[in-house]
Amino acid sequence: MGKTIRDESTASAYWASVNTFCALSDVHVIADAPVGCYNLVGAAVMDYTDAIPYLENFTPTSLTEKEIASSGSSEIVRDTITKLQEPGRQLILVSSAESEMIGSDHERMLAMQFPLVRFFPSHSLGENEWQGRDRALEWLFKNFDDGRPAAVEPGTVSIIGPTYGCFNSPSDLAEIKRLIAGAGGRLKHVFPFESRLSDISDLKNSEVIILMYHEFGSRLGKLLNRPVLYGPFGIDETSTFIMELARLLGCEQTGEAFIAKEKQTVLAPIWDLWRGPQAEWFPTVRFGVVAAASYANGLKKFLADEMGMQCLFSHITEETDNTALREQLASVQPQFFFGRIVDKIYLAELDAKTRFIPAGFPGPIVRRALGTPFMGHSGAVFLLQEIVNSLYDMLFNFLPLNRLSEAGETPTQKPEWDAEAEEFLNEAVKKAPFISQISFGRELKKKAELLAIRQGKKTISKETVSLVL
Repeated sequence: MGKTIRDESTASAYWASVNTFCALSDVHVIADAPVGCYNLVGAAVMDYTDAIPYLENFTPTSLTEKEIASSGSSEIVRDTITKLQEPGRQLILVSSAESEMIGSDHERMLAMQFPLVRFFPSHSLGENEWQGRDRALEWLFKNFDDGRPAAVEPGTVSIIGPTYGCFNSPSDLAEIKRLIAGAGGRLKHVFPFESRLSDISDLKNSEVIILMYHEFGSRLGKLLNRPVLYGPFGIDETSTFIMELARLLGCEQTGEAFIAKEKQTVLAPIWDLWRGPQAEWFPTVRFGVVAAASYANGLKKFLADEMGMQCLFSHITEETDNTALREQLASVQPQFFFGRIVDKIYLAELDAKTRFIPAGFPGPIVRRALGTPFMGHSGAVFLLQEIVNSLYDMLFNFLPLNRLSEAGETPTQKPEWDAEAEEFLNEAVKKAPFISQISFGRELKKKAELLAIRQGKKTISKETVSLVL
């Protein structure tokens, strides 16, 4: 019997191809897909929000029961292509799970009737979104490269990776651009986010290629046959990135001067936080991560290896067993959880005293502002700032507030605690995040005493605490 999948961790390769191709301004995507849900990406709700713009270069064929059950989709595809053809517009036909299930393969029909239209089988049923994006980028180069040998322009850098539906892309992209300029590089292309299809042939003329993400883009990077760097996280990795990029560009002195300036400006808040009283909390902070590979590994490297916080777990989204993750959260709760909406739901189901910070999709989160990076030196400052602010917010719960309470809510005569109940209470409190253990224990103790009074008991037993939990 196969394993039951509790929640999907990634979107399909269909969404990946649409989000990749639609980022190109001179491409129009035709999705061989049914009426309804497959129109959603054109209405800006992929992965709940992400503030994806309305995709004017996206048209579904709107398959109905007729095409799926009997006639096939060739006729409706031909009609859609005829309506959309115009000079300067490259049409790309993409298969969906439904069209793949009925065996729609339009290669032969397109070769005979529409030789300029390309067909991309999305493999929606067999690949996840990272595999889909990786293959889509490789396919674009193989189908639209001009075939000329590379003519490398010294000092130029191109970025590959940002597509619709990638968490925090605008802000992290802005940080990578800033680092490139600081290291002495000249930005050539951001592909496909800020490019035209015609730019793909020019990528191989860049002196250095930067892949924004570890999870996809490597196939295209290998085809371009240029030196490749990846988007960095934290302080040390970013400084190494700057110097390696400067070395490849022949700008070592520029890179060194840039890092020196970074320490005095962008990175100054980290030094200030490290010298302040809040630094005493860092070794006590326990955190967990479930995100795409770049973010899962990057957050662990910065927060644990550099800042000295305790990483309880760091799971890569596409490999995560969500059922096992929920069981893990039931036994040990991090103080901070960087994750997706499904993880936030698990925390709510367990009534966990954990501060959730969005770090991946799916999730109802908009990340279009340029001031919320996770990558680079700016990302290190932003992340540490968010954690320290959250720690201060948690301390608010310890303030001795004069709360309005209902009659009978505060026990007039407190019951006695037996030893077994106290030990059981202490073990339960230890599972809560460190900084919230005091307030959690106080709340739990109060509830147990109220329950005992309602039950007419003078002594609190382990059973009473269990009922409260």
